[in-house]
Amino acid sequence: MEFGTPDWLESFVKTLNENEAYEDAAATWEGDFLFIVWPDKEKGINEEVVMYMDLWHGKCRGYEMLPNRDAKETAFVYEGEYANWKEIIEGRLDPIKALLTRRMKLIGDRAKVMRATRAAKELVRTAQMIKTEFP
Repeated sequence: MEFGTPDWLESFVKTLNENEAYEDAAATWEGDFLFIVWPDKEKGINEEVVMYMDLWHGKCRGYEMLPNRDAKETAFVYEGEYANWKEIIEGRLDPIKALLTRRMKLIGDRAKVMRATRAAKELVRTAQMIKTEFP
């Protein structure tokens, strides 16, 4: 399944909502996200890919692909280059270290995210459960 497509997002949310480890790690988390992949013309990504997820107490209670970053206001935006997203999904880049090294960008309450590193890592582990193809 190709990363950043509606089918990939749907599969990710289904897997996330079935993942007991994520549910436990994110039991107290409340906050919605835009996950944004910046354009990469070499990979055929001509516009930002914008995925919305409403994460609430260990479950995703809403999700959708959005036409652009202005389509929905959220508590958090996690964004970066396609190559960095690929490294995160493949397990070669930790999502929190990516923030600290400025390879990824976070808009929102950074302290809240830093208190939820276990949940962030389980979110990524869940994405790694999906057979993902990268253009």
